[in-house]
Amino acid sequence: MQANSSPKEAKYQRNQSVIALRQGNIVDQDVDVIVNAANSALSGGGGVDGAIHRAAGPELLAACRMLGACPTGETRITKGYRLRASHVIHAVGPVYRGRVQDADLLASAYRSSLLLTTQHQLTTIAFPSISTGAYRYPLDQASLIALQTVITYLDQHRDIALVRFVLWEDQAYRAYKQAADKLLSSGQEKMVNP
Repeated sequence: MQANSSPKEAKYQRNQSVIALRQGNIVDQDVDVIVNAANSALSGGGGVDGAIHRAAGPELLAACRMLGACPTGETRITKGYRLRASHVIHAVGPVYRGRVQDADLLASAYRSSLLLTTQHQLTTIAFPSISTGAYRYPLDQASLIALQTVITYLDQHRDIALVRFVLWEDQAYRAYKQAADKLLSSGQEKMVNP
């Protein structure tokens, strides 16, 4: 399935930050950091991981090899090399098995990505939908976990200006839009651009 040539986009205000949803290709994003849905070996792969490695060039794989393994729920950071983004955060999400710890590990991958962004004084970040491809995490659950983790982080840290979820397929975009409308529809949160 190909991504729509005129991407859908929705934006929500959260404190001083914007949470955006966009249908498109994560490697094309003009942000400080893009998040790679990586495997624990940081060895490149298919899907988002493969696309980011191809776009960044062989230097990215060389940098990942120097980092070694990354446990599930954790992250590592490298330069972006040939990407528009100056950095790549490699986040390892869980393979979905229906366990309670799956949600904790998925939330940890998002939280750790945001923390690394803050620690490196970066202010804009683009996420894919971690663990929902080959790792089979159900989109409806994963989108709620992802957005709730981001909302909680932004409520406690005011240094990230933009968190963008870049979703390749229409089904993923719809799941995240439904979750965002549910979680960001009251009080100070208002849609900036429907």
